[in-house]
This record gives sequence, structure tokens and C-alpha cells, in this order.
Amino acid sequence: MDSARALGPGLGASADGKGLIRRRRRRWLRGAGLAAAVAVAATAGAAWALYAKLDGNITPDDAAAAELARYEKERPTSLVKDAQNILLIGSDSRSGDENARYGRDSGTERSDTTILLHLSAGRRTATAVSLPRDLMVEVPACLGSDGTRGEPVFTMFNSAFQKGGSACTIRTVEKLTNIRVDHHMVVDFHGFKDMVDAVDGVTVCLDEPINDKAAKLRLPAGRVTLDGEEALGYVRARKSLGDGSDTERMDRQQSFLGALVHKVQSNDVLLNPVKLYPVLDAATSSLTTDPDLASLRGLYELVRGLRHIPTERVQFLTVPREPYVDDANRDQLAEPEARRLFERLRKDAPVKVTEKAPKFSEHSHDEEPYGESENESAAPTFRGNTAAEDSCG
Repeated sequence: MDSARALGPGLGASADGKGLIRRRRRRWLRGAGLAAAVAVAATAGAAWALYAKLDGNITPDDAAAAELARYEKERPTSLVKDAQNILLIGSDSRSGDENARYGRDSGTERSDTTILLHLSAGRRTATAVSLPRDLMVEVPACLGSDGTRGEPVFTMFNSAFQKGGSACTIRTVEKLTNIRVDHHMVVDFHGFKDMVDAVDGVTVCLDEPINDKAAKLRLPAGRVTLDGEEALGYVRARKSLGDGSDTERMDRQQSFLGALVHKVQSNDVLLNPVKLYPVLDAATSSLTTDPDLASLRGLYELVRGLRHIPTERVQFLTVPREPYVDDANRDQLAEPEARRLFERLRKDAPVKVTEKAPKFSEHSHDEEPYGESENESAAPTFRGNTAAEDSCG
């Protein structure tokens, strides 16, 4: 009896041991609850760490914002609510370990590729317009990196970035097109390569083998999946491919970007966190944007509607241009085609692309009201391609 009483408290408050079971269950539940809380906290902490890393990848272009604010009164106004124009600038900077392999860093950089991306109101279409680097344009008086302000000059378009960075390029584009640039993004060689590698490469079709020593590119003919390094050489190569013209180079860039968009959409990248994170990490790691976009929230607000745009409505074209009258190695806008394209984009009116576009009449007019994007039957057609087109087809 004494021994039973001695053991009683250890067995539980009841003679049949149910009290012990209840206490053990409570201890187990408390332990399980603590473990669950730790797991949730760890998951939340990891998620926050990933978010913070991606958010911190993006560099805000505060200097450009200040310079554009200085000239706000002379900038074009937006005509259509919710339509957006984003200037995408590919920098040829050789600064940094990853970019130094592509040439000597002279301390300056030019815009290797510049694309004006128009997103229609309601996000029904996306139209990307390439601006040739050899286009002769009026570059305004821009603030240089040394703190001095240059004089307005008539020169090649890509020198605007060298003279005054992204702000100077934006002001040049706005004067050229009369289109308000709402946002901008600058990415260098390293960021482009990482983006391609993050989607496991992009497939293109080559009519003939490529052996370009300058671009460090050696590829067989036929269907080829390019990794980041190969893709960079492919879109930058000029003299060794085709006729060596900048026209063909831009066509190749547009076709590649279309294939990249198609790869991202068809591979469920946007809906799969495991696939999406490395793409976001690559896309943001070498990205400089206006302050409004310099966060994951800002980028999300911009791109959340883009995943619903069908690839056949993601269009690529080059601004209509022709040889410059004083130098056949330079370009000038071809009128009235260029003026009509800019006016359509400014009004958020639809345009179409095809491999061979018809000639425009000097007396053609745009009578369509602002924002009437639904009326596509009368939309003018320009030479270009869509993301739905397969270069191997």
C-alpha cells in the first residue's frame, strides 16, 4: 500500500493511469505547438530573408529622378490612364569583374540596346520598339557624371547615355517621340546572362554555323539552346552574322527576346516559386530602375498583369528609319511612318507587326480617339515579329 501510494503521484491522479495519459498528451501538444511555431517562424524568416535579398538587389536611380524632376515642365504628358511606357536600356559598361571580360573599361558607357516598351491600358498588348544606336538625334544639355552640364548636340543616339546616363537618354527619347517615359530599367551584360541562365537557356535556330572570335561565339547550325554567355554573344554580334548591319542585329535581338518571353510563359515560371526565385534573383541583381520600381512591390505592380498577355500580342519592331542623308553609316527617322508610330503609342492606339510591312501614305491620319485599343481593324502595320513566332518554324 505504501509503495503504491509512493508510486501514485508518478502514475497520475487516478488509479487507472488516465491522468498520466492526459498529462503526456498535454506535454506532447505543447511540444508540437512549439515545434509548429518554430517551423512557421523559420519559414517566415526564410521568406523574409529571400524577399529582403531580392528587394535589396535593385538599385534606385535617384540621380536620374532628380534630373528629370528639374525638367518636368518640358516633358510630355501622359494621355491615357493606366497605359505605361518603360524605357529598357542595355548598358555596354565594362566596369566590374563580370563585365571586364568584354573589353577595356574606359570609364564611360553607352546604351548598347535601347527599347521603348509600351504596355496598353488593360494590359491587352505589349509593344517593344527598338531605337537604333546609330540614329542621329538631338541630345539636350545633360548633366554629366563629372557634375558639368554639356551643350545640346546633334549626334548618335547611344551617346546620350554616355553624356548624361539614363536621364539624358530618357529626355532624348521624349524629345524624339513626344511620348512620356513612365519608368526605366538599366541592365548590364552580367544581368542579361544571369537571366538567360535562370530559365535554363533559350532556344534559337541558326541557318548556318557561327564562328565569331570577337563575340567568343562558336555554334553549330540548326536548333541550339543558348546559355547566358552564348546568348550575350549572339545578340551583340554584328559584323560576323548575316550582312553585318545593325538592322539584322536588332532583328536578332527582337527574335531572341520573343523566344525568352515564350520560354518564361510556357515553362510555368511565373506560377512556380521554385522556378520563379532564380529568375527574380537574376532579373534584379544587375538592375537599376527609377525609384518607383526599385522594390519588389514596385516591380510586382508593373508586371502582375503581363502574364495574361498572349504571346501573339507581345510585339517587337524597330522604329522606321532610313540612311542618314549626310552619312550612309548612320540612321534617321523615316517619315511619316515614325511619326505615325509614335502618335499611335502615345494615344494607346493599336499597331500590328508583320515580316513585310506596307508603305504608308504621307496623307494618312490618325482619327482614332485616345484609348480606343479595341479597334484593331484600321491599325497600321509595321515590320516586326511577335513572341508567338518560332524562329525554327
